[in-house]
Parts: sequence; structure tokens; C-alpha cells
Amino acid sequence: MSVSLYYCASRATPLTGAETAAVERIVAAHRASFPYEDQESLYLYDSDGSRPDEVVAGSTKMPFDPGKVLPVLDHVLGSVSELRRALPEAEWRVHMDDLDVPWDEAEGYAFPGMRDPDLANELGDL
Repeated sequence: MSVSLYYCASRATPLTGAETAAVERIVAAHRASFPYEDQESLYLYDSDGSRPDEVVAGSTKMPFDPGKVLPVLDHVLGSVSELRRALPEAEWRVHMDDLDVPWDEAEGYAFPGMRDPDLANELGDL
């Protein structure tokens, strides 16, 4: 069984050209700096028009390796936080299966304690 992170932004108006360029820059920077070639990364869906208010949507399957979960999650949530800041007028929903990921203005999207280096080391030792 896999666990996935889902992210979407909705608003009544479509993305402007400048916003589309900002999204593309964020996605390109994320992919260029993603640390694992063998893991799923930030993935945005192509819009099929079925949800006209949805301006950005995507998902990332979390790795099975416990030592990679936090680095992947941190990297993807960091990129989703950048996307949210680039599209501040949108309504965002970010969740891992049924669990909403909290938003913090200073930290962006993160679960409590997920950036704790001791926890990352402990998971890396599994």
C-alpha cells in the first residue's frame, strides 16, 4: 500500500502568463534540485478542464524507504509552499491521503516535527 501527497489550488480566474511562468520556474527548480532519481517527485497534472476553478493540482507518491520519506516530503512540501506563495489568491488544499498538511506563514507546509534532524537521523537508521 502506498501513501501519496496531494496538492491543489483553486480560484475563479485562470493563471496569468506571469503566474504560469512562475509555476514553471518553481517546478523546474524543484526537479533540478530533487535528491533522488529513483523516487517520485513533484508532479503537476495536465488540466483536462473538468474542474475549471482548479489552477494547479498534482501528487507525489511517498517512498517505501523510511530513510527517504522525510527528505522527499520536505523537498516536495517546500516546492508546494513556493507555489502557494506564487499564487496567494488561490484556495489551497494539501493533504497526505486523508490527513491535511498544516500551513504556517513562516514555515510553509509541514507536519509538526518533520524538520527535526534527530527524527530524520532516526528514520535514516531504519
